[in-house]
Formats: sequence, C-alpha cells, structure tokens
Amino acid sequence: MNQNSKIYIAGHRGMVGSAVVRKLRAEGFENLVLRTSNELDLACQDAVNAFFQSERPEVVVMAAAKVGGIHANNTYPADFIYENLAIAANTTHAAYESGVSRFLFLGSSCIYPKLAPQPLKEDYLLTDSLEETNEAYAIAKIAGLKLCQYYRSQYGVTYHSLMPTNLYGPGDNYHPENSHLLPALFGRFQEAKESGAESVSVWGSGTPRRELMYADDLAEAVLFTLQLEDPPNFVNAGTGVDHSVLEIANLVKDAVGFEGELVLDPSKPDGTPRKILDVSLLNSLGWESRIPLEEGVKLTYPLFLEERKSGAIRSV
Repeated sequence: MNQNSKIYIAGHRGMVGSAVVRKLRAEGFENLVLRTSNELDLACQDAVNAFFQSERPEVVVMAAAKVGGIHANNTYPADFIYENLAIAANTTHAAYESGVSRFLFLGSSCIYPKLAPQPLKEDYLLTDSLEETNEAYAIAKIAGLKLCQYYRSQYGVTYHSLMPTNLYGPGDNYHPENSHLLPALFGRFQEAKESGAESVSVWGSGTPRRELMYADDLAEAVLFTLQLEDPPNFVNAGTGVDHSVLEIANLVKDAVGFEGELVLDPSKPDGTPRKILDVSLLNSLGWESRIPLEEGVKLTYPLFLEERKSGAIRSV
C-alpha cells in the first residue's frame, strides 16, 4: 500500500472510521473513498456489489458495524447478528469479486470466550462459550474474521483482521443506555453536574476490569497493520493495561468535575468479570499503544463538550 492507493474506509463517520480517515490524511493518503450509510447500505448485497464494481478500491478498511453496549446487545440481538453478518459477508465477497488486494476487517475483543484466561490470546478464539449479553454481535464478528481467513487461504488475497479492545474518543456514541461504559459515564456525570444532582449511579458492582484504548491509537495500529507485508490472519490491538469499572468511573468523575457521590448499582449486570487483550503479538511486530487511559479521558472530555454544544453528538 502506498500514498496513491485507492482506499475505501467503510464507516468513516463512526468513531473508529473517522479516526482512520484522520490518520491516513495526516500521513498523506488522499485517494480515499467514503460513503455514508444513506449513500450505501452495506446490508444490501446488490448495492454493495454495484459499489465495488464501480469504484474498484485497492484497499478496504472495514470499520462499519452496528454497535452498542450491554443494554443494546441484550435488547436487540437479532438486529445485531443480522446486520453485522450481512455487512461482513457482502463486503468481503464483493471486495474479492472486484479485485481488492488488501482487506482489513475490524473485529472486537468480545469474540473471546467469557471465562477465557486473562490476558486474552489470539489462540483462545472458539475454545469456550461467549459472554451471553453480546453473543449475537460476537458471532457476527467471528464470522467476519473467518471470512477473511478463508478467502485468504483459498484465493491468496491479503484479507486479515484486527481485534481492538474497548474503544473511546472523538465521535463516540453517548446514548444513556445503548452506549458503551466510558461514553455513558461522560453523559451521566455531565448531566448530574449541570442539574446539581447529589449522586450518579454506575451499573454493577464496580469490580469488573476493562481495557480501554483511545480511537486514534487504534487508527495508528490500522495503518501499521496495513503496511505489514505478511500480517497475521488476526491480531489483537490494545493497551495491555486494564482498570476496574470503579476506577474508570472515578477518572470520568474527576475529568467532568462532578462533586457529588458515585453510587454503585449491583442490580445491573456486570458483564464479563475481566477483559484485557494479550497484545504481545502486535507489540512483537513493532507497534505499541501510546495514550494511557488517564490522558485519553482528559483528551476526550473537551471533545465531548464540543460535540454536545454543536449538536453533532451521537446518541443513537
């Protein structure tokens, strides 16, 4: 891949896709193909086939997905498995049919078994049962990963996958129920600060541990992986550091400046007890995360306020 390569970034308006676009442009890649979901429905096979035959990109970064937190995954499992399976199958096959030489599928750390040993190694895939609350999404992501692996082994194309840990940063989804942990906390603490509330409720016991990575860190990992001549079929991307939910909540509380009480709600689900990726493979190839959570939270808060003030904030 070089700076003249024609690169299609699917999901370029999302948190991950927009970070990838920023990184590519900063590095001099300008021949980017971008489509909104209104312009191209990736769940529609005919539309996807027509797009790839018309545009014929050389490289694809598949950052498009239907995503959400525990509540959304629990409430809409059929939507999550159908839409994400359709996106993965349609884009992978259409890319192959149109001659795409390089395809990078972005998965998720939720592909690993619920009670797998920690940290999570790539070898643990499909060794045990998944976390029930996001099983539908995870199955679709595993299918996308396997599509790339099998197209590569059968046809010799460089289709491969990157499995990021939990992400946060500019362009995140701040829905109070359907978002992931950290953006949900930003919304709750900010609203409590503005309303003068005495406390903020945080789901669960506060003891589960989570690894969180700033989206622009992942974008750097994407570019690095695309430039590997012979990348692994799939590789983890994360910080290698985790924090308890209570620690994360306190970091957000401090960044927002909320002076009330933080109250845990053990009636709400905890999800997986611990989830941290083993990132030794990607580190051995030459890439490491550079933005610690404490710094990332401080970077994210003013961006959250800007998006909220401008009306550009995502809350769906």
